[in-house]
Amino acid sequence: MRKLWTDGSASPNPGPGGFSVIEDKKPVAMGREDLTTNIRMEGSAILEALKVLAGEEAEIWTDSEFWINVLTKWAPSWEKNGWKKKSGPIKNLGLVKKVFKAYREANAKLVWVRGHNGTAENELADEWANKARENTNYPGLEILTVETSEE
Repeated sequence: MRKLWTDGSASPNPGPGGFSVIEDKKPVAMGREDLTTNIRMEGSAILEALKVLAGEEAEIWTDSEFWINVLTKWAPSWEKNGWKKKSGPIKNLGLVKKVFKAYREANAKLVWVRGHNGTAENELADEWANKARENTNYPGLEILTVETSEE
């Protein structure tokens, strides 16, 4: 089974951001956005990992408990309620819908890993997310430009 590792960063937050998807200890996807948040970059990383997998069975390892909760707990309820929640509007709704649709159609399991805890693949994902934010690419790999969403 394939294992992909994702991470996203923004510095400052909000500010320029980047994400990476790691497989076999090297980046297979990277992206950046000029003005974003770490939450958006974490979600963009998961979305890109799902695209890389193209339906293959896999685990996607992330240190974003937020996105695991969005995709496995909250989004199903939000969708049933017309993409609304009781406490007000859903932030980053456009991205949430894209990632949720891709996740629902995928054959991937999300796995949480504690960030900045010495797990080699997570540390690599963090390193390359920061490099993507700085527009430093991995040899032979283009850095995708994430379109700014109004939602």
